[in-house]
Amino acid sequence: MPEDHGMTTNRTPERLRSLDVLRGFDMFWIIGGKPVVVGLVALFSVEASDWLGNRLQHPVWHGFEPYDLIFPLFLFIAGVSTVYSIANRLAKGDSRANLHRHFIQRGLTLVLLGILYNRLLSRDLASAEGWGEMRYASVLGRIGLAYMFAALIAANTQWRTQLIWVVGLLVGYWAALRFIPVPEFGAGDLDPGRTLTDFIDRHVVPGKLYKDVRDPEGLFAVIPAIATALLGCLTGQWLRRDDIGGKKKSGFMAIAGLVCLGLAWLWNIDFPINKNLWSSSFVLHCAGWSLLLLSLFYLVVDVWQFRKGTLFFTVIGANSILVYMAPTFINFDYTNENLFGGVLSLAGEHKALLLAVTLLAIKWGLLYLLYRKKIFLKV
Repeated sequence: MPEDHGMTTNRTPERLRSLDVLRGFDMFWIIGGKPVVVGLVALFSVEASDWLGNRLQHPVWHGFEPYDLIFPLFLFIAGVSTVYSIANRLAKGDSRANLHRHFIQRGLTLVLLGILYNRLLSRDLASAEGWGEMRYASVLGRIGLAYMFAALIAANTQWRTQLIWVVGLLVGYWAALRFIPVPEFGAGDLDPGRTLTDFIDRHVVPGKLYKDVRDPEGLFAVIPAIATALLGCLTGQWLRRDDIGGKKKSGFMAIAGLVCLGLAWLWNIDFPINKNLWSSSFVLHCAGWSLLLLSLFYLVVDVWQFRKGTLFFTVIGANSILVYMAPTFINFDYTNENLFGGVLSLAGEHKALLLAVTLLAIKWGLLYLLYRKKIFLKV
């Protein structure tokens, strides 16, 4: 029998507006916010623009830049949302079997969407070579698998057990990379292509790896990614508590975020912060920043109820999977150039910035239309 995890209440779970806004803020940088912000800063200071542009790039290997946070923040948010989804379904009388079926279907659907995003339909699928040249690992695939396992754990365990899972996954992953020898390279080698993660992915993941000998979205690193989602689940359970005020919740999230950052920096000494490996220190580092951001957004949007201007991000966050998948089927750059390219040629050196603005406006306009029509891509 599953444990009582505190989600069997009959009250209708409230919706966190701050979570929708934060999800939209996260996706904003993917759908076109990066060139707009960097370009606007360049109008005032080229040096500041160059500095910001470097912060919005992924490090080649070890290290961390703010741009690295986009992916794990989305997964962390998915974990928080999962708690509300579980509570909502249980309140409506859903059985645990239906819950489990939903988690598995959703997780595998995201894996399939990730393969579609990798241009599955443009491959010659009539030949074995076409399938062999496909890249099966993907951002959506990792989100799907990590979410699926985290949701199954969260739906059947108490928070203490979930915390043990987080510790076990992170310590186990570190121990595996540190002490299990890799043929030709030995144990503990953390150079690109020589790690246990890369070795397992080369032998387990079908098709083509993104970096030939390794893949930043490979299969083995799903293990620590589950911990990222579970940390979101733990945060969601904290936010759903009725016996604690909003300001106190926000404050404790900020403190927990700082603790995670401190642990990450300590672990970084032995197990470097590394997005490609999704290292245990990377999980804690991103959880720390995710908690700090959610703490701020929750305080402003849900506690203080300051919501002026938040619609911009809410619209983006409401259809996050759709806007991520859309470029696979819609050539937004072609549309943007044909609509505005000629006119904006008159802007001279500012054409690139203005095209970035109009491209973002086209995408947001489409999302706003869908938002007004209450059309959402549900996975």
